[in-house]
Order: sequence, then structure tokens, then C-alpha cells
Amino acid sequence: MTKNNDIERGLKDPARDKSGRIALSGLSLAQLKAFVKSIGEPAFRADQIHSWIYAKWAGSIDEMTNLSADLRKRLNEAACVSALEIATLKVSRDGTRKYLFRLPDGKLVESVLMSFQDRDTLSACVSSQVGCAVGCTFCATGYLGFMRNLTAQEIVDQVLAIQRESGQRISNLVYMGQGEPLLNTENVIESIFTMQQSVGIGGRHITVSTSGIIPGIEQLQKENLSVTLALSLHAPDTKTREEVVPITKKYSIADLMKSLKDYVHTTGRRVTIEYVLLKDVTDRPEQAIELAELVRDIHCNINLIPYNPTYNEDGTALYDRPSREAQWKFKELAERSGKTVTIRLERGTDIEAACGQLHNAFKE
Repeated sequence: MTKNNDIERGLKDPARDKSGRIALSGLSLAQLKAFVKSIGEPAFRADQIHSWIYAKWAGSIDEMTNLSADLRKRLNEAACVSALEIATLKVSRDGTRKYLFRLPDGKLVESVLMSFQDRDTLSACVSSQVGCAVGCTFCATGYLGFMRNLTAQEIVDQVLAIQRESGQRISNLVYMGQGEPLLNTENVIESIFTMQQSVGIGGRHITVSTSGIIPGIEQLQKENLSVTLALSLHAPDTKTREEVVPITKKYSIADLMKSLKDYVHTTGRRVTIEYVLLKDVTDRPEQAIELAELVRDIHCNINLIPYNPTYNEDGTALYDRPSREAQWKFKELAERSGKTVTIRLERGTDIEAACGQLHNAFKE
């Protein structure tokens, strides 16, 4: 896919609500133009609808008051704004909001809105798949199994639905929700174009996280989208990483490091190394030293993620979180790499909205 192809892409397999009406939220301007053409309206109507959805966050066609009453009536017969339904909304004591969206086919997916005391900007974490096939052992999403990819429209509409509900503009976006983005690369890339061109989130404010799908990294590299690539490394040695991130058996650490270097060389963008700290599994001092050596010649930052609890069916935690002292010791040793090393600030742990905790919990 190229940017021009995305701009020229017409309406194809749009999301529909339960009554079969076409959902307009999440469509690109080109797709909206194809839609208005299909109902016999001039192209400028697409610009009007686009403005209502992306600039004014309209939640219904009836809100589009610069369209005639007759046109709104006809639009309501053929289309709706969004096909996503909020099944549940949980709000953390720190202000984090976790959305469980129901898709038209009944499947569920989660997204998160995060705010921070030290900055005015808001970040959204969106999902790219229903479930996940990668099966990282510390991540609750993997235990759902893989059900299907999300379309580009469904990915974009998560952001729009969050803005409509919260009344707040999202300025930073991370593809770190449910699923492996680079096992749905075409739709993720298409959604990034729409995020940039319609939602108004610049590439430098978008991060795509991967467990290490090399073909996907290569495809992202070719597009040169100016986004940040984040690698979920989680262990510096093959034995441990194969246990924690099973996809390592297909894509080795050595090949991953080469892929990251190629990505940096082509794009000029610094990558982020994500590393989950699991007590007595990935937090040993010798692993911190090995991590420092592994990434020493890669243009990157290191983000340490203290384990957020996920549970077995009997209610016992899958792993333990390292002590604060152990976290800081690991950070100190990892800084031998000469890189900036941070410990991720927890957001939404109390509502299971933090890294690794998304698992579509829902009760009627």
C-alpha cells in the first residue's frame, strides 16, 4: 500500500450497524466521497460530513445542521455515524478510562484513554485485533486466542468514539491495545494514514508496538510514516524470551536486532525497547547488563514495565512484580547502554487497563 493508493481508495466493505446501515465514522475522505456519490450527492457533501465527524465529533447525522432536513433523512436511512457500541466504561482513580466496545458482529475489543498530571496531552491506546495469536505469557489478551483482525475503519473509530464520549481531543496514539499490530499490517498502515490526514494526529505522536514480527517491521519501514516503532523485547536472551514471548522461536533476537537497525537507518527514527519486569524471570541483574550490551549500538530508548497483575482461573497471579528496589537496580544497570531508560508510570491498574491486562471482561 502507498499513501496515494490510500487517498484514492474508494468505499469498500465499510462497517455497518445491525440494521445494515453504512457507518461513516472512521472512513477516509476518499471513502466518504465514494459514499456520497453512491447516493447521488455531489462530492462537496463528503467534505461537510467529514468536518462533522472529524472536527466537530458529531455523534449522529441529525447533528449535521448545515445539511438539509431532507438530506439528513435520506442519510439516516442509508447510514449512521458509528457502528461501535460502548458495552462498558470503567474509570480509574487516576482518571484513566477503559472502553469495552461491542462490534457489529458481537465481538468485543478494548481501548484506553490516559491522562497525565505533568502534561496537557491525552493518549489513547487502541486495539488492532480481536484477541491475539502471539500468546505472550504475561499478557491477558493472549489467553483470549485470536478471533479476527480489525478493519482500518474499526481502528480509527475507536479514537473517534473515545473523543465523542470524553469530549476531549486525543493528541497521542499508541497501537498497544489488544492484538499484534504487525499481524494486521495493511489495516494498521491504512488506519495511520487516516489518523494523520483526518483525525489530525501527526506521525511523531503515533507509536506502533510489536512483539517482533519482522515482515511487518519491514513493511512499516517501506511506508516511512514517521511513526515510532516499539519492540516488546522483554528478555535479552533466547531461552527466556522464547518462554515469555513464544514468537521468538520464529523470529530470533539476532534477526530482530538487525531489523531494528535497518528500520532506524531507513527512517532516521529512534525506536523504543519495551521490557516487562517479571520477578525472578526477567529482572535479574545479569539480564540488565545483557540488555545494555544488546542495544548499545541501536538508536533507541528503553522503557521498563513493572508487571501488571494478570490472573489464572483460580485467581492466582501468573507472575510477581519485582520490588521497587529491584526495578531501580535494573534501570541503573540498563543505563550502561548509554540510552535513556525509564520506568513506565502505571495508569489504570485498578480497572485492569494497564499494559498486559486487557481481556474483554464483561457482565450484563
